[in-house]
Amino acid sequence: MEGQTLTEKAKINASLSPKGSLETLSQREVQQLKETGSGSIYALFRQCALAILNTGSDTDNAKAILEAYPDFEIRIHQQDRGIRLELLNAPADAFVDGEMIASTREMLFSALRDIVYTQSELESKRVDFDSSQGITDYVFHLLRNARTLRPGLEPKMVVCWGGHSINREEYKYTKRVGHELGLRGLDICTGCGPGAMKGPMKGATIAHAKQRILGGRYLGLTEPGIIAAEAPNPIVNELVILPDIEKRLEAFVRVGHGIIIFPGGAGTAEELLYILGILMHPDNKGLPFPLILSGPESAANYFQQLHEFVGATLGYEAQQHYKIIIDDPARAAREMALGIEEVTRYRKAHNDAFHFNWLLKIADDFQHPFDPTHENMASLNLHRNQPVHELAAQLRRAFSGIVAGNVKDQGVRLIEAHGPYEIRGDQEIMKPLDLLLQAFVAQHRMKLPGGTAYEPCYRVVA
Repeated sequence: MEGQTLTEKAKINASLSPKGSLETLSQREVQQLKETGSGSIYALFRQCALAILNTGSDTDNAKAILEAYPDFEIRIHQQDRGIRLELLNAPADAFVDGEMIASTREMLFSALRDIVYTQSELESKRVDFDSSQGITDYVFHLLRNARTLRPGLEPKMVVCWGGHSINREEYKYTKRVGHELGLRGLDICTGCGPGAMKGPMKGATIAHAKQRILGGRYLGLTEPGIIAAEAPNPIVNELVILPDIEKRLEAFVRVGHGIIIFPGGAGTAEELLYILGILMHPDNKGLPFPLILSGPESAANYFQQLHEFVGATLGYEAQQHYKIIIDDPARAAREMALGIEEVTRYRKAHNDAFHFNWLLKIADDFQHPFDPTHENMASLNLHRNQPVHELAAQLRRAFSGIVAGNVKDQGVRLIEAHGPYEIRGDQEIMKPLDLLLQAFVAQHRMKLPGGTAYEPCYRVVA
């Protein structure tokens, strides 16, 4: 939806303080959050706050959201009893009779918490970004600071991945699966946006109410580059903003006890390649991690295409790491519950924590941030001369770049300035990649429907 703009909407000024507890900020932290020009911590917090206040928006263009509210400001004031936020020209849809909606208020202060803590950790220089273990330790501390890690709870967190741009039938199916998961007492973790990220939470909410489960968890994990394109849905009751997509993906697989993948586009393919590349690492052989691909009957061809792509690029072994379940929400939930029981037994036998999967090996090339510039996209090693889990990491980066070019503010601007990315590699990899991407475009999985026709942000070159 190139050139997409948002209709001018009502705006409001407001002042609010956190309800409950939020660590008080130092004078230095408050100063960092004040507007000091482009590239500041303030600019990052403003972008995330604007996305949260736009929860329910029908656009997935981060650039359009930022441009729709050029005069939005958020000021942080330090008081004796804590902090106070002053919002100027904020989206009025986030308020009811002048009061901010409770879930929006919670997520706004979650964003403040995560951005301040992330910056503090970076400035402390105690984070070891040169080692894989150091990065994992960093992810652990970010999650612990957000109070996401709860020792003692039996494994029951199901990560649900899938597209924000899915049709109505697929969305209803994600709700049905979420309902079946909730009836079995399982919690839901998603990327926190709309579509396949909202449906499972919505279904689980009803199921938890039926089972009189009062402490149901609806965990949303996001990152600054994607939050404006996938604004948190209001069911999320725990929001964590990780610094980048790689930390976000690692958080998913460290806190989740199993994954269900619903239909989606480039972002969903990126997530599948990420988890397959990890599970195919020799150090993870024998480690249980239930992975299910599921959708309605109408999505059968979609999953067949995805299955064939995995086989053509990563091989038969990669296909053995997941089950495809079509049009059977109850079976998908049962299989996941059984898989999590196996995870529980394994964690007990190996003395691994229930709340954070320390035993899972994640290689460096899945942890270091990938900057999707035109040069980096053209330089991806999409060739057969490497271990298959390393090829998965390279393919993951290709899809990550496509996501950036489709919806992220910086990626959209790069494409506008320099044209589409070029993705190069071996013919036997490029051909199935091109076929899969063509299918995503034809099925309207690259962007939310509406506006101008989708213009690919990439060219596949054999």
